[in-house]
Amino acid sequence: MSELRGIYTLWLREVKRYGREKTRLISSFIQPLLWLIIFGSGMRLAATGTTGIDYQKFIFPGIVSQTLLFTSIFMGISVIWDREFGFMKEILVAPISRASVFVGKMLGGSTDAVIQGSFVFVYSFLVGIHLGLDTFLLSLPIMLLITFGMVSIGLTIASLMESLESFGVIQTFVNLPLFFLSGALFPLSYFPQWLGWVSAVDPLTYGVDALRTIILSGQWTPILPLYYDILVLVVFDATMILVGTLIFGRTK
Repeated sequence: MSELRGIYTLWLREVKRYGREKTRLISSFIQPLLWLIIFGSGMRLAATGTTGIDYQKFIFPGIVSQTLLFTSIFMGISVIWDREFGFMKEILVAPISRASVFVGKMLGGSTDAVIQGSFVFVYSFLVGIHLGLDTFLLSLPIMLLITFGMVSIGLTIASLMESLESFGVIQTFVNLPLFFLSGALFPLSYFPQWLGWVSAVDPLTYGVDALRTIILSGQWTPILPLYYDILVLVVFDATMILVGTLIFGRTK
């Protein structure tokens, strides 16, 4: 019970801290809107013919995935902040395992990322997508699967970093390839063959495809079956949680 209580406490702390950061809540609404309106409008005429549907509809699930990705990996910064202010020492001497500490922070970061990603659904009507409650509820498990692995990546990177500056550099280096190679902005069929192979090992590719299958049901032909996307995400999450737990367990 102490392990579960520790996980819950760390989860609750991360969620409360996120709720108190008003600037991040505001940016949750502004950044996706800029991508959908400015980028989506600018590329609309050029790309609609290649996607087969309106381009803004096509990138909508990709923007949801982008929000999840960027927010999830950024959550790793909490490890560095806790270390800087000495709170990490208090966590590590608590009578719970380091695996529980990692899982608690991972679940908290995932919850924050899903909340932030959910804000993007508010703009669905702007691009002509009429989402029902059932579609949103079906999307939530996929969003959680995306964030579990991505938050684990962020926490793992932060566990190896000594400063905020180092984390920022590595975060950008990881974020951008994962995003641009996932098919969030362009159909994978238009990638060169060698780049297609690289996209195949990008876990976000399967998250984008799964969200696009659910959100654009009947309007978009999925690249892979939904069950296959989910299976890949589950394997990715399990791997990253295991790796992250082992690395975090060696944190001094």
